[in-house]
Parts: sequence; structure tokens; C-alpha cells
Amino acid sequence: MSTTCDTLVLGAGAAGLMCAAHAGPGTLIVDHAASPGEKIRISGGGRCNFTNLHTGPENFLSANPHFCKSALSRYTQWDFIDLMAQHGIAWHEKTLGQLFCDGKATQVVAMLVTELRRAGADLWLSTTLRDIRHDGSRFCAILEREGKTRQITARNLVLATGGKSIPKMGATGLAYDIARQFGHNVTETRPALVPLTFSEGPFAPLSGTALPVRATCNGTAFDEAALFTHRGLSGPAILQISSVWREGLPVTLDLDPGARLLDALRAQRRTEGRRNLTTELGHHLPARLVTYLTPRLDLTGNLADQSDARLVQITDALRAWHLRPTGTEGYRTAEVTLGGIATDGLSSKTLESKHLPGLYAIGEAVDVTGWLGGYNFQWAWSSGWAAGQAIATRA
Repeated sequence: MSTTCDTLVLGAGAAGLMCAAHAGPGTLIVDHAASPGEKIRISGGGRCNFTNLHTGPENFLSANPHFCKSALSRYTQWDFIDLMAQHGIAWHEKTLGQLFCDGKATQVVAMLVTELRRAGADLWLSTTLRDIRHDGSRFCAILEREGKTRQITARNLVLATGGKSIPKMGATGLAYDIARQFGHNVTETRPALVPLTFSEGPFAPLSGTALPVRATCNGTAFDEAALFTHRGLSGPAILQISSVWREGLPVTLDLDPGARLLDALRAQRRTEGRRNLTTELGHHLPARLVTYLTPRLDLTGNLADQSDARLVQITDALRAWHLRPTGTEGYRTAEVTLGGIATDGLSSKTLESKHLPGLYAIGEAVDVTGWLGGYNFQWAWSSGWAAGQAIATRA
């Protein structure tokens, strides 16, 4: 069975759905999954952290930090918020500008499916790509759907299959393979927004303990919470720093990011000097963490026994705890993939290939990776919109 369409979108995730909603009639979007937008559905604890109020190019990592500017400036977080309002989807702000649905994340998926159907696009689920070629004028895809093989020819092909993160949901490097097939380079890919691990699991006694920290690595710092696990470190600050961490590099934790502990201990020494140092530290840090650090920092004696110099020594150590991770939890738990289809082969305005007209790459498949907190979804909306608009304009 052979079918002709104007645009074939591979991947019914955030970017692909957004693109199909704007590419115009004659668009076919396909996905191997039984439901669209699976990453949307599970994100934000089922409430979808769909964008961030503070989105800007500085919140993204790429070999070319300027590449994301065009799409982000032409379809902004405010545009997506307006789309949510048009569909009556209520939302709320959490910390650091993160926006979440009041209800379920499936509302966002339903909104995007409604938009693409309204635009005249078709959605095929449980569909597997068997082959893709370009005959010199059109793309030719072999798909398997409902036990039948179907041949699709299309003027445009959009790579929106994402990266390698969360393979249990079917994530693969398909977009990278197709990009290479058509002459594009792919930058090094690695798990990002992922917990860090340590070879001997030294933090098992602290598993479940969380506190606000400043995590620093490779010249970059993030102020958020860290969570100790049986295998290492997690929590927002650690997920953020994992995107800049590389094997062999240390991560420094500042357990007193507000720099208030020294003055607090001095004040307590005047009023509670007879109390044990660890007891008083427990007013500022989790008790289990104080117990863990006691032999490492020699936290002995009463508070009154500690000189100013000793208190400075203790607080300095707490503000510069150097740790050396040995790895990460990998793509299994990574929220996104760092790296991807090299941006030097794509137009920053349209996301179209510079050497193969009609080929587009969007979303996580591209070497643009956002911080934790809704930024990656905004890149999906912005890049999907940019490619969709370009396709519709040329139709």
C-alpha cells in the first residue's frame, strides 16, 4: 500500500506534535508507541512542567550556544501559556519559574492532538519505521502498521524521535542514525539531568536525606536541593550539574549556600555554649548528615570549646565538600540526552537541513539541551513551531 503526503513527522512526542499542529494539511505524524506524548504524560510527576517563565538562551547547552535564540525568540513561553489558556488548561508556578498543570499532564497531550487534527494532520500510532530513503526529489519511508507494510512518500521529513533517554519507553538513537544517513554530523551524546553515582556507595547511611546546596562543577554552579541515595547523589541541584560533569571531574557541594552558618554558630556559642557542637549543627543541617560528617570533620566537643578559627575551619569545610563521582545512572533515568544532531548543518530559523531541502530536525534530537525545570519542553515547542511554520509557508 502506497500513500503520498506533504510532510512525514517521525515521533509523536512534544516537538513532533507541535510541529504537526503547524505544518499544515497533508502532514502525517507516526510513532511506535501506542499513545502520543508519553514523556509529556510522565513529566512533572504526572502534571507536566511544560515551560519556565525565565526561559532564555542562557538556559541551554549546545556546541553553538547561539543556535537556539531564533526559535526561542519567535515562539516563547508566553505563546505556549496563551495556547494553554485557549484550551482552558489551568496551571500554577512552583519554584524558579517552573510552570505545572493544575490537573493531569494528559491535558497537554490532548491539547496538542486537538491542534494537529484541527490543522488537518493525521496521527498513526503503533507504527514502526522499517526503512527511509531519499530518491532525489522525495523521501520514501517503509512503515509497518496493523500488520501491514505501507510505503509513504513525502516532500518533507521531520526528525522528532528525541534522544536516548529512558529506553524503557522505546527511546533509541534513531534520529541520529537517519541524520548521519543523510550526511549530518552528530555530536557526542550522553545522559543529562541524571543522578550521579559513586563506586562504593558511600552515602548509603544518608539515603533519603535532602538539603539545599550549591553544586559546582566545571565552572558552573546551581543552587537547589541535593538528595543522597544508596548509589550516590540526586535531587535538582545534582541533576542540573550532571549536564556539565565529565568523568574524572570533582563536584563541590556548598552545604551553606546562604553563608549564614558561621554567624549562627557564633551566636549560639554565646547562648548555648554548653551544648554539643553536633547538636547545634543539627539545627542547621539534617541530623543524619551531621552524624555522617562527624568523624570526617572531627566534630567533637561543646560549642563553647570551639574557637573562631575552628568554627571557620568547620564552616569552610561544609561550604567546600569535594566529591568525585564515578559515573551516572545512565540513560535509564536521564531526563534528556545531551548532544545530538550537530547544529552547524541546520538552519537556526527553520531547523531545516542546509544541504538536503525538506529534511528537518527538532526537539531533543538536536544538540540543544535545556536546564531542569521546563526548559526542554519549551525548546520542543519552539523548535517544533519553527519547523512547522517553515513547512506551512513553503507549502
